[in-house]
Amino acid sequence: MGFLWFLLVGLIAGWLAGTLVKGGGFGILGNIVIGIIGAMLGGFLFNLLGLSSDGSIIGSIIVATVGAIVLLIIVRALKKA
Repeated sequence: MGFLWFLLVGLIAGWLAGTLVKGGGFGILGNIVIGIIGAMLGGFLFNLLGLSSDGSIIGSIIVATVGAIVLLIIVRALKKA
């Protein structure tokens, strides 16, 4: 069951990040990949700042979404270069 939550958080975070940064999602697989990588990046960034989520699903989605947004901004900047 934990793996399904992991995928669900990745899907939601990837979709939210795609909607906020680009204006649309990237399809189910793309959203999951962006969300999972974003969750890892978000967890790393929050740890650097001394912050953490409360362990709830909403906290996990917030951390993953922030990481996915940062990821998309980095990718967009690299594409322009």
